[in-house]
Amino acid sequence: MFVDNNSDDRGQVGIGTLIVFIAMVLVAAIAAGVLINTAGFLQAQAEATGEESTELVSERIDATTAVGTVADDDGADDGALQEISVGVTASAGADDIALDDTVIQVVGPEGQENLVYADDGSSITEATELDDNNFVAVDSEDGDFQDGTDAVLSDDNGDFTLVFNPEAGPFGDGDGEDAFGEGDTATMDIVSPASATTSVELNAPDLFSDDGEAVRL
Repeated sequence: MFVDNNSDDRGQVGIGTLIVFIAMVLVAAIAAGVLINTAGFLQAQAEATGEESTELVSERIDATTAVGTVADDDGADDGALQEISVGVTASAGADDIALDDTVIQVVGPEGQENLVYADDGSSITEATELDDNNFVAVDSEDGDFQDGTDAVLSDDNGDFTLVFNPEAGPFGDGDGEDAFGEGDTATMDIVSPASATTSVELNAPDLFSDDGEAVRL
């Protein structure tokens, strides 16, 4: 009969192998946990990026028209406008867009400014009452100037007209002696509350004919 003199050695080898196996399982479990956490983070980040991209496309303000009204001789300087009007509507699929929270970045003949909605917009009766760095919205249906809380692009009220003062900066010099007018140009970026941007180029004709006429910009 043979006697096994190496049983203790075999037991030690078996225990060592078991320890290595358990260590490998633990390492694999930790690695799997890291991968799962990373995948969850990347998924959340991708969803957030997708939502932001969707908002930048859908929560956008579209410009439909750009018109200027020629000033009377006894108003601003000759060949100037007394009002700049830009028709706006929400892009297809957009939620309600508050014009009160909209910022308009303008580069004009008198520099660059960020325009915000005028306080007490309903008290405005004409564009030349607007201060520097302000704009206001007019209801396209009834022609009334709107307070900021009422100037919301929605399914019920799909379009407004944004009104600007050609005498105020950055369109004019602020004192009415050098207002936006014949041959002048300006660039306007309408930035919605969701940071979606619409660019509008304003190009006044080189010559105005009649006081009070509307000219396409």
